[in-house]
Amino acid sequence: MRWALVKVSLAVTAMVVVAFAVPLGLVIREMARDRAFSDAERDAAEIAPALSITTDRAQLERVVASAGSDAGIAVHIPAADGSAPVEIGRQRAADADISTTRDLGRASTADVSGGSALLQPVALSSGKFAVVEVYIPDTAVTKGVGTAWAVLAGVGLALIVGSVAVADRLGVRMVQPAQRLVEGARELGDGKLGARVPEEGPTELRLAAVAFNSMADQVVQLLANERELAADLSHRLRTPLTVLRLNTASLGDGAAAEQTRAAVAQLEREVDTIIRTAREAKPQTAAAGPGAGCDAAEVVRERMAFWSALAEDEGRKVRLAGVDRPVRIPVARADLAAALDALLGNVFRHTPEGTAFAVDVHNGEDAVIVLVSDAGPGIPDPEAAMARGRGSGSDGSTGLGLDIVRRLAESTGGDVRIGSSVLGGTEVRIWIQLDGREPGPSRRGHRGAVRRRRPGRTAVGFNRSRSLP
Repeated sequence: MRWALVKVSLAVTAMVVVAFAVPLGLVIREMARDRAFSDAERDAAEIAPALSITTDRAQLERVVASAGSDAGIAVHIPAADGSAPVEIGRQRAADADISTTRDLGRASTADVSGGSALLQPVALSSGKFAVVEVYIPDTAVTKGVGTAWAVLAGVGLALIVGSVAVADRLGVRMVQPAQRLVEGARELGDGKLGARVPEEGPTELRLAAVAFNSMADQVVQLLANERELAADLSHRLRTPLTVLRLNTASLGDGAAAEQTRAAVAQLEREVDTIIRTAREAKPQTAAAGPGAGCDAAEVVRERMAFWSALAEDEGRKVRLAGVDRPVRIPVARADLAAALDALLGNVFRHTPEGTAFAVDVHNGEDAVIVLVSDAGPGIPDPEAAMARGRGSGSDGSTGLGLDIVRRLAESTGGDVRIGSSVLGGTEVRIWIQLDGREPGPSRRGHRGAVRRRRPGRTAVGFNRSRSLP
């Protein structure tokens, strides 16, 4: 593009220079010729008054000498009243041209050796015409023309060089942003997701850079969302895996039982590998759209019905409260179910058998609080547990479950806190904002700011023979 602009500028400027310089050069040459003939006419006019008064040779020679060099001016006086013709100066024009001028009585020019001759007729007192011949050499006709043409050529060349230089600079200004755009696209194609292009240059290229950067951001976001989705879906598989692991523990001894336990362990390791592979993705905040929402009480009852069957097999006491009436929240049903499964799965995974747990739902005017508590050993570092991908790894934890819960709460403007429960273990509090506003400090730190329902204790138990959802 740069050389194309240079070539276009060179061609256009050259055409403009030729279009103006050639006519101007011709005009200058004509002006020089007109100037030379005008000088000759002036010299001839200086001789005319003397000829109208006298034809004396001596007087006319003095007049010619005072008018200019006698080598350039000649006077031709015809014979009259028996007197011989008078010739003053050097004759260069042909006799025929002189006779024609005298007969016609008007000025004319004649080509002579080395230039031209101006023939100017002058009326004498005798009624005849004398002819004043003024020699105009070729050097006088072209005087100053060469210099003027050289100046025109220099100006034209300077214009061409200047236009090429300006076109080159403009080309660089256009090509560099385009090259950066190409390099950015190549880097993005090579997998360098952080590649961005400076938004500078002409308006079109600046807009292209803005569009490229926006596209790159969208690509990064889409890839992050895909990895996030893969991690979340993989984490949801851990819920049925927990059930399988607990069930295989009761199969007893035998080759088939050992193979089943090994297969479940292998499957669990593969799921953990998928989660750890995708844990570098940035968290995605998925706010509930218009019309989205569910009955939190119904979802809690459903998931507790699932997990209480396993709790009965392991001898865990279960308490469920605050789900006797509908509790509407702006969260998708599947997301709330996934968050509850993540928390309850952690209870079964990280607490010994026989450890009790409880789920409480508190419905307030502007928020709903879901408390999941247990009587286990607790979490020594709540901050590390809340961070994505900070699982210790020794117990198979990926740190993703609590992050799923956190994103669920933050999508409504709420938050998640980890503390000590009244049962002696861990309490995870999910604050779900109903109006979408950012919860204030006073509400974040105090559960008393939310109107509580009177807890109704409900123990839910199922036999292992029941089909689990």
